[in-house]
Amino acid sequence: MRRFMQLSVILVLILAPSVMYAQDKSVNPGINKSFENPDVGTFVERFEKEGRDAFDHRLEIVETIGLKPGMVVADVGAGTGLFTRLFSPEVGPEGKVIAVDIAETFVKHVEQSAHDAGCDNVIGVVCKEDSVNLPPNSIDLAFICDTYHHFEFPAKTMQSIHQALRDGGQVILIDFHRIEGVSREWTMSHVRAGQEVFTKEITDVGFRQIEEKGDLLDESYFVRFEKATLPEEAN
Repeated sequence: MRRFMQLSVILVLILAPSVMYAQDKSVNPGINKSFENPDVGTFVERFEKEGRDAFDHRLEIVETIGLKPGMVVADVGAGTGLFTRLFSPEVGPEGKVIAVDIAETFVKHVEQSAHDAGCDNVIGVVCKEDSVNLPPNSIDLAFICDTYHHFEFPAKTMQSIHQALRDGGQVILIDFHRIEGVSREWTMSHVRAGQEVFTKEITDVGFRQIEEKGDLLDESYFVRFEKATLPEEAN
């Protein structure tokens, strides 16, 4: 028994640095380079145009999510604010939409464009590369559209979302199908992994998948997750 315990300690000491390194190393270095100081006008033309899957199906997406008055929603990777502004009337004056983005330029644009549109329940938050930077138990739903593949530290970022969600809170994930021989060349080179990998990463940090809408989008998938209890929280 003593020899077994000594061997276990040795294995932990050997493996621990590699585990810590994996957690601290970006899974896709440089993918957010273009967002360090983005030109808003260029990205409005890119994100809010016909032909983009999420834009073409934006109304169906909002309807499928099923937002309720009074909810607090975090639009994670809000970009130019397309969905932030669509969510605003759904949650009403008693609710709140938080536009979360790594680019301060985007956050300021969303706040201003929302104000101009009469969306007074919108606030902006500049996040970190490994955290959404929201208080614990502060949101009911996190919406991640065409953004998860930009997470450089997906485990840490999703853990921060898990903490920010209230009990029973949900995550909506929309991202591109990445299928060899089917998906566009841009998707294959830009999106680091497919749905199965992203789903496992999310469930591994304390979520369970509760819904998938396979026919909602053309090039992307829509998956709903619910916050579950983490192993350490159950002890």
